[in-house]
Amino acid sequence: MNIKKINLNHSFIFFLFCNIFSLILFKFSNFILSPLFCLFLILIIGVSHGSLDHVKGGKLLKIFKIENISLFYLSYILLAVMVVTLWIFIPSILLIIFLLVASYHFGKEDTQFLHNYNSHFIGILYFLKGSLVILAPLYFHFDETIAIFKLLLIDNENFYSSLSFIENNRLIDLGIILSSISSIILFIKKFITAIICLVGIYLLNFKYDFDNSIIKVIFIGLASLTFPHILLEYLLDKNEKQRT
Repeated sequence: MNIKKINLNHSFIFFLFCNIFSLILFKFSNFILSPLFCLFLILIIGVSHGSLDHVKGGKLLKIFKIENISLFYLSYILLAVMVVTLWIFIPSILLIIFLLVASYHFGKEDTQFLHNYNSHFIGILYFLKGSLVILAPLYFHFDETIAIFKLLLIDNENFYSSLSFIENNRLIDLGIILSSISSIILFIKKFITAIICLVGIYLLNFKYDFDNSIIKVIFIGLASLTFPHILLEYLLDKNEKQRT
């Protein structure tokens, strides 16, 4: 299966999964996920995300014309051990690097199936989009997130002072806005029809109630798309028949 198709399916399943959990959390306000359950999700979903790394490693070795796959496994394990070791000595720096890299990775993995090209601008959009995963916990549960950081051996007062500065000056809000804008830019070419429908509902909502606005967009909007679609299909079929 094409890697972009896999990423699309992965993103869609993860999106549904998050929405289901969000509904559960809103329905049961006292519902709390235990760390053990979170670990279970990481082991069955998170770890499996890298289950094809050995295949990617094999491709990388071919690029460098290296045939010994053991070199990949050794390098992979040594890198993991090095990260754990450095985390013990400089945890705050490793955490910052991890969050920055994770932001880009989350944004890229969730969106790259929409684009056939790369650029510095697209890379920035990937980073901003993925940063939502990091910023959302700080926005909704700042104190709890700080408590988790302390459990991760982070005892650098400058680190926490910087986070307090970011929160007090509403920079987290700005980050979430930029993340949302980057998501719109990345998806707009593929979902422009859906965006137009949402804008239509928003504008109609000033004159009609919400349900009436949705009905008008569904039927009138559907009609506005159906006529050119049918005409296009007719013209294509007619020209293909004439050629044959």
